[in-house]
Amino acid sequence: MERIPILKMGEFLLVTIQVDLYDRLALTLEEDLIQMVYKNASKGVLIDISALSIVDSFMGRIIGNIAGMSSIMDAETVVVGMQPAVAITLIELGLPLAGVHTALNVERGMALLESRMSARPDDTSDGDDD
Repeated sequence: MERIPILKMGEFLLVTIQVDLYDRLALTLEEDLIQMVYKNASKGVLIDISALSIVDSFMGRIIGNIAGMSSIMDAETVVVGMQPAVAITLIELGLPLAGVHTALNVERGMALLESRMSARPDDTSDGDDD
C-alpha cells in the first residue's frame, strides 16, 4: 500500500504531499500522522500542500481532522504552500479549517511552529513559587 512519508524534525513532524490524494491514501495519512504525533510526543505538524492543485471537501475535512486530533494531543498544525486556487476552493466549499494555521512556505511554517512553541507556558514547572 502506498504511504506518504512523515519526517521527524526535532519536536515537529513534516509531511510533504507530492501526489494527488485519493480517499484511502488520505485516510492512511491521517492515521499514520496521528500515530506519529503520539509515538514521538510531537509538538507540531507541518503539512506542505504546495504540489497540490486541487483540494476537495474530503481532503479539507481530513486536514481539519488532523488539526483537531493533533490539538487534543497537544500539537499545533500548520499547512504551507497553499496555492490561491486551493484557498479559493476551500472558502467556496465553506471549509474554514478551524485550528489550522497557515504559512506561505515551509521555512515560514517552521518559524510559526517555533514561535508558537516559545509562546506556550512552560509545562515543566511544578507550580511552587518558593
